[in-house]
Amino acid sequence: MTTRRHWRRRISARYAETSPTIFLLLRRMRAPLIVLISIFSISVLGLKLIPPHISFFDAFYFMSYTATTIGYGELPQPFTGGQRLWVMATIYLTVIGWAYAIGSLLALLQDRTFRQAIALRRFNRTVARLREPFLLIAGYGQTGQLLGRALDSLGRRLVVLDASAERVDALDIDAYISDVPGLAGDAANPRTLDLAGLEHPCCEGVLALTDDDEVNLTIAMTAALIRPELTVVARTLSPAIEHRMRAFGSPTVVNPFDRFGDHVRLALHAPAAYQLMSWLVSGPGEELPEPGRAPVEGRWVVCGYGRFGHKIVEDLRADGLDVTIVDLRCDEPGVILGDASDPAVLEQTDLAEAVGFVAGTDNDTTNLSLIAAARRQNRGLFIAARQNRRASAPLFEAIGADWVLVAAEVVAREIYAQLSTPLLWRFLQDMPARGDAWAQQLLDRLEAHCGSRLGSVWKTTLTDAETPTLVPWLRGGDARLCELLRGPHDRDRPLAAVPLLVLRGDEAMLAPDDDTTLQSGDQIMFVGHPAARRALLDTTTNRATADYVLYDRTVPAGWLWQRLTRRVPHAG
Repeated sequence: MTTRRHWRRRISARYAETSPTIFLLLRRMRAPLIVLISIFSISVLGLKLIPPHISFFDAFYFMSYTATTIGYGELPQPFTGGQRLWVMATIYLTVIGWAYAIGSLLALLQDRTFRQAIALRRFNRTVARLREPFLLIAGYGQTGQLLGRALDSLGRRLVVLDASAERVDALDIDAYISDVPGLAGDAANPRTLDLAGLEHPCCEGVLALTDDDEVNLTIAMTAALIRPELTVVARTLSPAIEHRMRAFGSPTVVNPFDRFGDHVRLALHAPAAYQLMSWLVSGPGEELPEPGRAPVEGRWVVCGYGRFGHKIVEDLRADGLDVTIVDLRCDEPGVILGDASDPAVLEQTDLAEAVGFVAGTDNDTTNLSLIAAARRQNRGLFIAARQNRRASAPLFEAIGADWVLVAAEVVAREIYAQLSTPLLWRFLQDMPARGDAWAQQLLDRLEAHCGSRLGSVWKTTLTDAETPTLVPWLRGGDARLCELLRGPHDRDRPLAAVPLLVLRGDEAMLAPDDDTTLQSGDQIMFVGHPAARRALLDTTTNRATADYVLYDRTVPAGWLWQRLTRRVPHAG
């Protein structure tokens, strides 16, 4: 098996190095080149045979500067009439040959296959030259574009693979900080994934974000079999496909319908926790979202009983809520069959007594009309809607739905949270269990320290390499978290940062208090102002700053002044 894998990689490497461009060029230009060579050869031979005879070298020399239009006019002897007549014929013949060759070359340059071969060769060379970790994004639709821009802002390198050449061409005009190589191809083909850098030693993860669940499954399977150590994140809307994905390694599978249902349940029971979660995944610089109108318990009406409808009904019923289902095609028991925008069908739902309404079909026009019809019956309904196309966003905003599911945004935000700061994902997973009162207290604490805009989210690991100045302090056994968060210029003024999580082995401490004792190896996730992040970095790397912050001792910062005053930073 090792031999087969080694041979496969050798063939793969050889194919990657050998571009089809040169073969396509020779194949398309074979006839024009043969014509040119034939004309030149006949011209030289005829000039040699016409008396008075000249040497092959002189004939070749004359035809060379004549055919290339240089025209030195240097002749070994004056030509006779026969020689001049032959030269005139060969000149016109050569012009025809060059016109044929140049026309064939221009046609080749416009050929789609040749241009694709050139692009493939350029892409191969760009990916092969990458010397820093990169993520392979398979699927550059709305989700891929949102996630790509967010990851690029963090300095992450990307390689894009998509079936649409138009989306790949758009990479050249997108405002990315780093160059993003892109390839138009079938992501379900393992060979294409290989060309996109799956086996590149700097590839650190694969994101399967296409709109086809089967393609995403194939990508996850291929990555698990060829590079089992890679991080794999896949999008799917099907629980069956999700189960099959998890059979290959341990990929992170994101189902936006599942997440939306979880958000509904969280907002029903813990609106402050939902507000906190929405803020943390929105990205740095985003304003704290308004609390909004929280859904209330009671009967809900769900229109559209597809995959999204099944999931939302399942989540609502799991909370003990009564649900009325309306669908145009489903004839299952308990489902009202018909168009919910039809007044006769809408009357069967008794919408006036309902508290919530979900427009969950896969057609945006239908969902908008359903919302309008429902509001005519009950103005106080809590409205949740599914938006399928990006172009429909202004319409859903104008109609004023309380919640709008945009699957691409849900997937992009969740994957961003996992890849940008893995500890943030751990925090979001454990946070709902703490309750709504705890979440509200944390929100108030974040606003008091950091303001209404979300600051930077970063991780600090207490190790000898990353935080060398804290080593003696941690060894003392009484290293309290509040002491670390003192200002480097005024230790009585705390930093504008809030610790969200301390991870010690597998134990996670959420929103630790000021008296939490730190230990070597702890991972701490902070959220706060960028200036606080720089100040904390100064404390953990500058011994003079650490001495002041931790021990209230002012010592010279420079080596020379330390020697002159015979004072050195605290050594424990």
